[in-house]
Amino acid sequence: MIYTVTFNPAVDYAVRAKSFVTGEINRTAGEEIFFGGKGINVSVMLKHLGVESTALGFIAGFTGDAIAEATQGAGIRTDFVRLKNGFSRINVKIESDVETALNGLGPEIDGESLNLLFEKIDRLTDGDAIVLAGSIPKSLPDDIYEILLSRLSGKSVLTVVDATGELLINTLKYKPFLIKPNLEELSSLFGRPLTDGEEIRTCAASLQKMGARNVLVSLGADGALLLDENGGTHARRARKGTTVSTVGAGDSMVAGFLAGWTESEDYDYALRLGVAAGSATAFTSGIAGREAVLDLLGE
Repeated sequence: MIYTVTFNPAVDYAVRAKSFVTGEINRTAGEEIFFGGKGINVSVMLKHLGVESTALGFIAGFTGDAIAEATQGAGIRTDFVRLKNGFSRINVKIESDVETALNGLGPEIDGESLNLLFEKIDRLTDGDAIVLAGSIPKSLPDDIYEILLSRLSGKSVLTVVDATGELLINTLKYKPFLIKPNLEELSSLFGRPLTDGEEIRTCAASLQKMGARNVLVSLGADGALLLDENGGTHARRARKGTTVSTVGAGDSMVAGFLAGWTESEDYDYALRLGVAAGSATAFTSGIAGREAVLDLLGE
């Protein structure tokens, strides 16, 4: 079983506007509501690709009820920890000349609730996989990813980490199966803009030397680069298309890669499916469906 962990799930209120000017009243040209967060997005795409998963994390209040209901309505197993206080956050995504986001803080996670999540993590067994994705609320310790991975030490559990900065770097000593920085995040990790392909490959290789088994670098419209644990380098360009929204595209790439690996244990195929899934989501509103992904995979 694949488990995804979303520490701070959200209701995303996405609006489209012909123009957006701060300090003035702006009118929307369209609006949609999505329920999720990075880990839940991974679960949704996995479901679309025929792979079962269980969504873990914390929910609270009326927005938490809506997130749980929508996730279960998509046919995904959930095992959320319900918090006693607060409400799950609401994020506002504005799609205009440029994309703008206003993300909420989320509820405070108490020690008792955190221990309930630990108990669920401890039940994972050999052959399972877990995806740790996204930022963490301020109420959690900065090393929460490390704590979770340490609890899985000694088990044959595939671990996937999609995080930024020190949150990512500090997990590498646990030798995660896969990490997925995007180009901006990789550049930030190494303190300089990375524009040359060889530079990108060298920095990804440095993360491998620090412990990551496989490093998948998402490159937006340019596709992705994968350095696999067997010494192979794989590159796939994304199909050209009209980007509707990049929200969830990276999560879809992670899900596509995992689905491809689960199916074939072939890194090149996993990368192809990952790029197709990420691109398909970028070309649609919300997480792309199965047919859209397979159409791009065929091309």
